[in-house]
Amino acid sequence: MAATLLAFITLLALQGCASKSTQAAGGRRGDAAPVPVVVATVSQKDVPINIDIIGNVESYSTISVKAQVGGALTKVSFREGDFVKKDELLFTIDSRPYEGMLNQAQANLARDTAALGQAEANLARDAANEKYAQSQAARVAKLFEAGVVSREQTDQARASADALAQTILADKAAIESAKAQIVASKSAVENAKVQLSYTAIHSPIDGRTGNLTVKQGNLVAANVMELVTIAEVQPIYVTFSVPEAQLTGIKKYMAQGKLPVNATPQDDNTQREVGVLTFVDNTVDSTTGTIKLKGTFPNSDHKLWPGEFVRVTLRLTTQQDAVVVPNQAVQTGQDGPYVYVVKGDKTVEMRPVVTSTRVDQDLVVDKGLRPGETIVTEGQLRLAPGSKVQVRDGRVRPPGGGGGGRKGPPGKAS
Repeated sequence: MAATLLAFITLLALQGCASKSTQAAGGRRGDAAPVPVVVATVSQKDVPINIDIIGNVESYSTISVKAQVGGALTKVSFREGDFVKKDELLFTIDSRPYEGMLNQAQANLARDTAALGQAEANLARDAANEKYAQSQAARVAKLFEAGVVSREQTDQARASADALAQTILADKAAIESAKAQIVASKSAVENAKVQLSYTAIHSPIDGRTGNLTVKQGNLVAANVMELVTIAEVQPIYVTFSVPEAQLTGIKKYMAQGKLPVNATPQDDNTQREVGVLTFVDNTVDSTTGTIKLKGTFPNSDHKLWPGEFVRVTLRLTTQQDAVVVPNQAVQTGQDGPYVYVVKGDKTVEMRPVVTSTRVDQDLVVDKGLRPGETIVTEGQLRLAPGSKVQVRDGRVRPPGGGGGGRKGPPGKAS
């Protein structure tokens, strides 16, 4: 009795397995119920070719403001963190010692100018005396020839004339010395003016001030103490590095024109700043295999801040009339990526494809599909080649959520 019951159970199990095999075979032949799927239409549109990377914002220039003269800091004309304009007054150092130095230098210049005038007057006086002495010596010489005066008187007149001639030479040397002294005094005056001008410290650039390291009332030393730093943030740099394999393409497209660069703060996708690529480093970093690039951004709204990290998109070019499908339509098998194509008889064909660029939620297909074909985007796990399908809700969705036309608008970089 037990043996008969065991044989009956075994027979039922064999019948069940045979039934399942028949159903599976029927499904493969298309005899099973249609599989509900979601489909999309292969579209064609212009696709941007981008490089996406993380970058770092860098100020266009950074200035360390130091005092060029020492003294008491009598006034701070800004608040730390303020935006300042070029030539705007920042600090004032006690100017009284430098005003005294300037007054002294100006007094020395006036003294030397007067000395020059005196030397010139002495020259004029001695020149007149020398002229008279020369004429007197000439008259005495004639009288000596006539035997009226002695030789001693003649020699005395000549010696007096020669002495006055040497005095004139000394006067001319005094004048040159006075002129040189005036040049030195003028230089001292100009230096004193420069030193005095250093007591008022102005901003060398437009930018934002940082932390104020010295407060009003403290003493500052010349060329030692950093008072504040100013960062130029308009325009501003975004620095990023790309793999060296991308360098050839970057140089190729740079030769055709300026390459646009987008920078987006990591916490806000809506604040996208647009700039241009302005710098490619001259050396590849051998330790990382990357090369440094910089984009320049106008940053008129000050959305980019020095030191922050941003998502950078470098656009190389735009691929015209690219074939595009949703990402989820492409599956990966042992032989590579493939999609299920819905044929006119509502059966599916498994077709291998060659993909390239990803754009938002879409994928560019270089080979394997034609625009206008219908592909499966959901329900692939229940499909096999030749399976019948039923479009869920009767809808056909194009890539990107738009219409299923031949050509759509340009895509956006991810």
